[in-house]
Amino acid sequence: MSLPFRPNVLKMRPYSPGKPLDEVKRELGLTDVIKLASNENPLGPPPKAVEAIREAAAEANIYPDAAGFDLKNAIAEMHGLKPENVVLGNGSDELIHYLGLILLEGEGTELVMGNPSFVRYDASAQLANAVLTKIPVDKDWRHDVDAMAAACSDKTRLVYVANPNNPTGTVIDQAETDRLLAAIPSDALLIMDEAYYEFGVKHPYFPKTVDMIKAEKPVCVLRTFSKAYGLAGIRVGYGLAPAHVIDAIERVREPFNVTSISQKAAIAALNSQDHVEKTVKLNREGIERVEAAAKEMGLNTVESFANFVCIDMGRPAEPVFQELLRGGVIVRSGHVLGMPNHIRVSIGSPDEMTRFIELFKTLA
Repeated sequence: MSLPFRPNVLKMRPYSPGKPLDEVKRELGLTDVIKLASNENPLGPPPKAVEAIREAAAEANIYPDAAGFDLKNAIAEMHGLKPENVVLGNGSDELIHYLGLILLEGEGTELVMGNPSFVRYDASAQLANAVLTKIPVDKDWRHDVDAMAAACSDKTRLVYVANPNNPTGTVIDQAETDRLLAAIPSDALLIMDEAYYEFGVKHPYFPKTVDMIKAEKPVCVLRTFSKAYGLAGIRVGYGLAPAHVIDAIERVREPFNVTSISQKAAIAALNSQDHVEKTVKLNREGIERVEAAAKEMGLNTVESFANFVCIDMGRPAEPVFQELLRGGVIVRSGHVLGMPNHIRVSIGSPDEMTRFIELFKTLA
């Protein structure tokens, strides 16, 4: 049977996640495998969120609050915004999809982004059959905001900055953000994807993006509960933006897109800032250990303000990725991330980082 699938859809590639633990165990015949590939929280969910999940599970037969009233209000209060400035998503990935739906339509529209950066931006442009303009990061693996600004045209509708950037972990500061916003077209929206915000905000000049929204700037901020809050498995993220942007997203949003369990768990997680603080501290200690080990081996790392670190092998890194895999340590090979000479290592528990470093030193 032949179906007339849209040509632009057939050009898209399914998302390629880090290899699952069970798959590696099965393929390589291993019983003891650790996963440092998907930027997950080694401390797990906050205990309050686990309890909220247990309680909410008893009412799983009831549809969730489609408006997400309680969670929206909790997020709005946390940021000093109004509920109409908040939209909920099945992870922030879903909101990236919606932003493409509301602002991209064919070759007369354009999305501008850094390269390498998060691949789901590509997908939203490709699905809309829009122009996708990817601007290489600079020599320090940071977004080149001036080149991105110069690349904008009268077709530009979305400009994406992952800050901290995935996969590099680098950040742009307030001055760079202001400069980019001032340069983009008046009918374009600047998307600041802050999935790793809780780690990146430690940067001394991290952009105050919520203040930009309060000032009614054409900015949309994306955040998630998957990383620092440890709730990757239940998929809940949110967007912050001027009310008219949120209204447009709400018009295309799937009903009941965030489950009742996810909503209750996210509220509990917001009330677990001590857990976030422990996560951020553990993460910084892990990054410093990896950086020190790499330096000892004569290797460079990319300065990271996320919960992972990229190591420059100085040569194609895929063989190192495969050797680590055979040793029961899953990391990310840079060849699928646009960084073929790097491996990207998520920060795990202290024991996991010890195991990675000991094995890595035998391979590099």
